[in-house]
Amino acid sequence: MATSPHLRIDRDLDAESRRYPTSDGKPMAETDLHRQLMFDLIEVLQARYADDPQVYVSGDLLLFYEEGNKRRHVAPDVFVVFGVVKRPRLNYLLWSEGKGPDVVIEVTSKTTRREDQTKKRTLYQDVLRVPEYFQIDPTEDYLRPPLQGHRLVDGTYEPIEPVDGRLPSNVLGLLLERDGERLHLIDQNPGQRLLPGREQVAEVRAEAHRAIAAAQAEADRLRQELDRLRKRLGENGA
Repeated sequence: MATSPHLRIDRDLDAESRRYPTSDGKPMAETDLHRQLMFDLIEVLQARYADDPQVYVSGDLLLFYEEGNKRRHVAPDVFVVFGVVKRPRLNYLLWSEGKGPDVVIEVTSKTTRREDQTKKRTLYQDVLRVPEYFQIDPTEDYLRPPLQGHRLVDGTYEPIEPVDGRLPSNVLGLLLERDGERLHLIDQNPGQRLLPGREQVAEVRAEAHRAIAAAQAEADRLRQELDRLRKRLGENGA
C-alpha cells in the first residue's frame, strides 16, 4: 500500500511562502458532513497519486495568484496539480509553482453558493484556467442537479454531460458519482470505486469476516459429510 510523504515543511523552499498568509480566517467547512466529504476526497486522490512525485493533491489551502498581492487568493476545497513537486506547502504561489490546478472540486453549501457559482467560477475560468471544475452540494440546499461539472473549452466553461448518471473527468481518468450525501470517485478502466482509508479498513475486515464465515460453512459441510460416511459404514458393518 502506498504511503503519504513525510509532512515536513522545507524552510528554504518556502521562504517566499512565509511572506504570505496561511489562513484567511474563514471556517474550513459549513458542517461536519461537508468537512468529512472534503477530507475523504483529498485522501482518496492523495492515495491514487501517492507514487507519483509530480502530482500534488491538497485542499483548503490558500492559493495566491498575483505576486505581491496578499489579497488575491482563493482556497479550493479540493484540487489536483500535475507537473509540480509533491511536498507539503504553507500555501500555493501560482507564479512560483509555474502552473495552477488541473482539477478543482468544491463542496458547496448555502453559505458558499454565491462565491462558488460566480466569483470562484470566474476566477477558475479566466485567471487560473482550471481545465475541470466540479461542484457537489451534498445536502441539496440549492444546486440543481446537486453534482455539476464544467470543462474548459476554448477558454470558456461548458457543462460536462453525465454518462449513466456519472460525470467523467478526462483529466483524472475518473468518474464522479453522487450517492446521497457522498461523492464517489470511480476508476474508469476497471470501474472500481476508490475508497478512503477508513473504508478500506472496513472492507478488509468485512472480507475477512466473509472468508471466516465461508471457511466455517465449509468445515460444517465436511463434518456433516464425515458423519454420514461414518453412519453408512456402521450400517454396512452391522
